[in-house]
Amino acid sequence: MSVDIGNRLRYLRLRCKVSQRELAKRAGIPNSTISLIESNQTNPSVGALKRILDGIPIGLSEFFALEPERTIKTFYQSDDLVEIGKGKISYRQVGENLFGRTLQLLKERYSPGADTGKVPLTHDGEEGGIVLTGRLEVTVGDERKILGPGDAYYFESRRPHRFRCVGPVACEVISACAPASF
Repeated sequence: MSVDIGNRLRYLRLRCKVSQRELAKRAGIPNSTISLIESNQTNPSVGALKRILDGIPIGLSEFFALEPERTIKTFYQSDDLVEIGKGKISYRQVGENLFGRTLQLLKERYSPGADTGKVPLTHDGEEGGIVLTGRLEVTVGDERKILGPGDAYYFESRRPHRFRCVGPVACEVISACAPASF
């Protein structure tokens, strides 16, 4: 059984009302590291995780024994969606946390020129999305395609991938990922 360190850390950090920036400062690491861990784009070493948890403070055994509350809510209003993105990319997630869930559902918004980064993303699972507005360049492995409204993508998330808004208008996407990756 694998442990979702990213979602567990995010749940604990929010429960303790500590920002990513503040936790990173306490742990003596860049705040981008906290963001990468919480989005499950990287796994920390045991030593790094201990330094991060010391900033809350909570011990390793207590962290792994933590059983977050499972969400049983069925319906969500627009303002119930939880912002988990930053900067020029907005990821509005359905549900406050993903514990006990196998699907992550997002409403994504990429400002013109927004990019997920030069380093491609990789994680377990599958993901797909449908472009609602704007134009989105999707790169998966060696494949690259510019998608417009109504176009869609679906791929195994272990394949290196990245997203970039092209054109003068923001791009909106409804996406799903299973198992949940953020």
